Amino acid sequence: MRIDLNSDVGESFGMYTLGDDAAIIASVSSVNVAGGFHAGDPSTIRATCAAAAAAGVTVGAHPGYRDLAGFGRRFIDMEPAELSNDVIYQIGAVQALARAAGTSVRYVKPHGALYNTIAHHPVQAQAVLDAILAVDPTLPLMTLPNSEVGRLARASGLRTVSEAFADRAYNVDGSLVSRTKPGAVLHSVTAVTDQVLRLVLEGQVVAIDGTVIDVPVESICLHGDTPDAVNLAAAIRAALEGAGVTIASFV
Repeated sequence: MRIDLNSDVGESFGMYTLGDDAAIIASVSSVNVAGGFHAGDPSTIRATCAAAAAAGVTVGAHPGYRDLAGFGRRFIDMEPAELSNDVIYQIGAVQALARAAGTSVRYVKPHGALYNTIAHHPVQAQAVLDAILAVDPTLPLMTLPNSEVGRLARASGLRTVSEAFADRAYNVDGSLVSRTKPGAVLHSVTAVTDQVLRLVLEGQVVAIDGTVIDVPVESICLHGDTPDAVNLAAAIRAALEGAGVTIASFV
């Protein structure tokens, strides 16, 4: 078996440092590089892309709502054309800085509230798809399984990559538990590695109410800003390789 392991990186901004990107990159096969609207700045983006290139790790663009103060984790009601242009802008920024760093953008994964919104909001989902199709229709879209944006993407001929989360709790419908609720984020090594192994080996996850649900998965995400993310990433990789699973990019 093989699985992609991805993480959100490049989310420092100016003098503010968030996460240890170099250490995370050492454990994953793909990185989602912030595009500057929810986090990230040009120097951070370029340095992160260079580190990924040096490690042979695949780079993806990670666009979000224009919301630095809220880290892109708040819904914004936007005109579809404005949202499309914001996503195009961010993909383009990461593409240019990745090229300058000796690599390229190989996929797109929306961030935070935008990611969760397009799982069920057809208008914003189509706006994001329109942006990707306008920039490069060969770029795969990473998204939750059984999402609205996934359905629309497949109808448009855009490749999708089904993603599951190592460090997030699930609702019974397969959506992620809101970060405003207790237990939404998993912190212990045991809880995280157990969830990952079940997802990868069995295609299932235990929802927050105890229900076992099916979750098809091609990539596992660990958030780079999760406390102890570096140790968790290393533990996930070790657990998967110990179970005979190869860590490799889906690209």
